[in-house]
Amino acid sequence: MNSFSSTNSQSGPLTGLKVLEATHVMAGPTCGLMLADMGADVIKVEKLPEGDDTRRAVPPQIQGESAAFMMMNRNKRGIGLNLKHKSGKKVFKHLATNSDILIENFRKGSMDRLGLGYEQLNAENPGLIYCSLSGFGQTGPYADQGGFDLIAQGMSGLMSITGEGPGRSPVKVGAPMTDITAGILAAMGILAAYIHRQKTGQGQVVDTSLFEAGIIHTYWQSAIYLATGISPTAMGSSHPLMAPYQAFETEDGWINIGAANQNNWERLLNVLNASHLAKDKRFLNNASRMTNLNDLVEILSPYFLTKTTQTWLDQLKQAGIPSGPVLSIASMHADPQVRSRKMVTEVQHSRLGSVKTLGMPVKFSLTPASPARGAPILGEHTLEILKEHGYSQNEIKRLESEGTILIGS
Repeated sequence: MNSFSSTNSQSGPLTGLKVLEATHVMAGPTCGLMLADMGADVIKVEKLPEGDDTRRAVPPQIQGESAAFMMMNRNKRGIGLNLKHKSGKKVFKHLATNSDILIENFRKGSMDRLGLGYEQLNAENPGLIYCSLSGFGQTGPYADQGGFDLIAQGMSGLMSITGEGPGRSPVKVGAPMTDITAGILAAMGILAAYIHRQKTGQGQVVDTSLFEAGIIHTYWQSAIYLATGISPTAMGSSHPLMAPYQAFETEDGWINIGAANQNNWERLLNVLNASHLAKDKRFLNNASRMTNLNDLVEILSPYFLTKTTQTWLDQLKQAGIPSGPVLSIASMHADPQVRSRKMVTEVQHSRLGSVKTLGMPVKFSLTPASPARGAPILGEHTLEILKEHGYSQNEIKRLESEGTILIGS
């Protein structure tokens, strides 16, 4: 495989890994983001003339730049490339030949029709790891369908177990759970395939989907169904297997209590000054508490309304009972643990200067990794990337004049 230099100043365990990301919106960009944050040189290919659809996911904007796009595409270099042009496809193939990994999240068959599918690229680069992210995967009766997080959440069963309870409207998880999880699964699969390539020299296809990303979040509920034949339903913040393990309203907010095992249950009763409940047959052990969960919540709830969240947190912490506040996004950003773990950080954007973003969720003792560069403006690194790949100034001018590439400024 040919190599090329990079001006990317990234650090991390994947430094030196070359990734070509032909993705848009959320799932694919999440995968690229994970790899970029760990040090890989990720080149994001954006369609022309508009670029990634997330550039138009506004508001909010920061001085004309989409906040959503900047969040998902920091640490990447960007090239504007028209894959509908013959010369654009040729440029893409050249980039892929010099890459370790390719990520794409178009509908099944789209890349093949462009002549950029795995078989076509593998012929030139047999070590290429080719990751396809889609709504339902590359096989099966739904493979040709497009995928969206909302649809995947519904079909995976997630929306049947999310919400206040039976008889209420289905509720999706507030975050795009299947998009983000699919991106993380794809990154995991890519790294497993990379280890295989290190051993054998062989590349391969990595295939995952939003649908499967949603399904794996039903581990507990699927275990219940497979064991009992009963399909679990929504339980609010309650746990399907342990109690009390949920949110309770306090005098000034909400608090989560994790008093699921017997020791913590007994400690909780001491904190509440409700030791008499230890002898109540409905609550003698976890199984009985789950059977009588509605009664348990009805009895415990008034206790928590008598004091503030912080007062309860102090008392619960002293007793060794797992607990925590229900924070808003703003409060979470200000939390001292979040700050200490550098989960809110800053990157340098070429046009905006310092921009706040979320940090790297995995820490490495020997190869520290963190966000460094801001998301690219459309076509920002086109000139730089093509020069690295051996294109002359005249060739670049020709590609620009025919509308094959965009050189950002």
